[in-house]
Amino acid sequence: MVTPVTPPTLDRTSPPPRPAAAPTEGVRARIRARAHGDLLAAAEIAARLTDRQAAGLDPLPTEPADLAPALLRARRREVRALPDDTRLLLLLAAADQHPLPTRAFLRAVAAAGLDTRPLDAAETAGVASAGPDGVTFRDPWIRVAAYETATPADRRDAHRLLARVLDGRAEAPHRAWHRGAGALGPSGRLAGELASAAAHARVAGAPALARALTERAASLATDPAAGTRLLARAAADAFESGDADHARLLAARTTAGPLTGVLALRTGNAGEAFDAVLAGVTQRAGTFLRDGAPHNGAPHSGAPHEDIPHLLARATEAAVYTGDLRRCREALAQARRAGIDPPGVLPGLAAAVDGRYGDARDLLQAAAGHCGPGGDPTLLVHAGIAALLLGDHTRAATATLRAAEAARARGAAGTVVQAREFRVYADFWTGRPRAAETAALEALREAYTTGQDNAACHLQAALAMFAALTGDADLCRERAATARAHALAHGLGLPAALAQWALAVLDLGTGRFDAVAARLRALAGFGPGHGHRAIRHLATPAYVEAAVRTGDTGVAKTAHADYDRWARTVRSADDLALSARCRALLTPGAAAVDHYRAALDLHAGGTRDVERAHTELLFGSALRRLRRRTEARDRLHSALEAFTSFGAPHFADLARAELRALGAPAAPLRASAAPEGPQSSLTAQQLLVARMAADGATNREIAARLALSPRTIDHHLRGVFTRLGIRSRIELVRILAETP
Repeated sequence: MVTPVTPPTLDRTSPPPRPAAAPTEGVRARIRARAHGDLLAAAEIAARLTDRQAAGLDPLPTEPADLAPALLRARRREVRALPDDTRLLLLLAAADQHPLPTRAFLRAVAAAGLDTRPLDAAETAGVASAGPDGVTFRDPWIRVAAYETATPADRRDAHRLLARVLDGRAEAPHRAWHRGAGALGPSGRLAGELASAAAHARVAGAPALARALTERAASLATDPAAGTRLLARAAADAFESGDADHARLLAARTTAGPLTGVLALRTGNAGEAFDAVLAGVTQRAGTFLRDGAPHNGAPHSGAPHEDIPHLLARATEAAVYTGDLRRCREALAQARRAGIDPPGVLPGLAAAVDGRYGDARDLLQAAAGHCGPGGDPTLLVHAGIAALLLGDHTRAATATLRAAEAARARGAAGTVVQAREFRVYADFWTGRPRAAETAALEALREAYTTGQDNAACHLQAALAMFAALTGDADLCRERAATARAHALAHGLGLPAALAQWALAVLDLGTGRFDAVAARLRALAGFGPGHGHRAIRHLATPAYVEAAVRTGDTGVAKTAHADYDRWARTVRSADDLALSARCRALLTPGAAAVDHYRAALDLHAGGTRDVERAHTELLFGSALRRLRRRTEARDRLHSALEAFTSFGAPHFADLARAELRALGAPAAPLRASAAPEGPQSSLTAQQLLVARMAADGATNREIAARLALSPRTIDHHLRGVFTRLGIRSRIELVRILAETP
């Protein structure tokens, strides 16, 4: 039997002192969710956090009495002031609504022959109101108080009554829940019924329901080992549903090392996550090889051999996040010892690390092919990663979009965030940085709310890249610093490298080639946890450009040689185009022209519109130096128009500078591409902040929604006021109302 956790004392009067450190952005987002929008509750929760909780190192409490005891005491007083028959009806309504909304209140009232007129007293007191669909509580804290102020016997009676009126196959999980909640003590039969109902809920895409059922089953289990396994399964369900705090608290009550590793992958140290997950693979492989012949089963069923593909997928992700791709060999060796065909991108990454580019291409193409609709979300995410490595951004976008849809249909909030993490790469290079930035901001809020701080770090780095392209230097540096601080503390080489690359792109847009070369040279030297081979590869064209501009052609040729070998192997149009551009940069005089033309021809078959525009800019500059004025002017105007439409002012300024050096005016954009009105002077981020401010949001509210500091929002608004020539928010509202 697993002994239920004893609730903490409900009448505490001395909250712990406020932590010295302010909560991180991720912790603040989870506080807002736990507070259900109540500002007083949020303030009380924040004041009670330990230093480790404020830093996101320990999970937040999940019990209302641990979150905001003072607020809950006040709500209990309101409920206790009501007549007994009113409180009985409120108890029944509360039991019907939380944690599983079963919508059986009115049926239960009718079955028990109860009179609903006592609810008038609750409405008069402003506690709750009755309607045709049942009872509506003033806030969730009142609902909790209505349940907790009842005696244990009355609570059990309420659950048993609700269980009696729930019938039919569709209501079986909810009936099982109330039967379990009405139990006097451990019961193997009820635990089995709840576990079976949870399995059906999982298949139906309801992990939150599955978590509640499985956790209740664990509390009723008569076998300690079975109870521990149920707790581990409940922790996994909690994480899938987006409640990482509850998942971590449940996992702490088990001995499930692999589960701890999976949770650490999204919230802790990614290197430690790999070790824990791989240890789980070893353990399960050993158990399976003792008990039976190798067999490829579907993940998540619970049998040792069927867990291995799922754990290998997580090990692959840990290797990707850390940047220690050599460790893919370890995971691959474990898979082969168990006779398992490794899933996803694992064998392709291992081949790439070994320099077997042809094998890597074939294996990654096979993985990228698993991007059809309705597939397993994890396989779809891996298909997207494989497509990104192959330079196939169209397929990457398709796979990650379908992964998010499939995960959302299954209620898997954690996988939704992961799919959106990798979608941003495809969106960014296709010339839609503003749309990609909006999508990344939404994903960032999801990551923080669901407790996936490592995912949030990756998205912060991606947003730094968007800011670099759109010319917002302050925002780029702030986001890059935020991402790197978290990444280096958690062994996350992928976001650390992406943030470094973003800073290099910012320098590239302002022509600071020495800084670009220094940043990317350092990136090439960073080891696992600090850098990433894939990001180093993606940044090679920028490195070659900077190295050539600073006279370091020997290093540039070496970097290009490996990039060209990969491009020729995978036959990606974009990679081949960028390789041709690098060759043009490395070729002196008029001989470079043919390489530039070849690059633009290849770009026509690719999707990286931002890179195509940059190739036109470099080509136009080369033509200007060769005194081919007419073609140079055409190329530079094309680059100027593209960068302006992308919202990339720094790169547009480089094109204008080339046109001025050519002695040609920067021609106006076509009417369809030119933004109109005063808003045209604002950056994408400034316009977003301005619109929120015009809608009445405070600086702090805007900061929370955009995952920035209030100081940064204040900086953006000062910039908005300066560019628009205004002094107040009232004028801002007027200007935004007058222009489309």
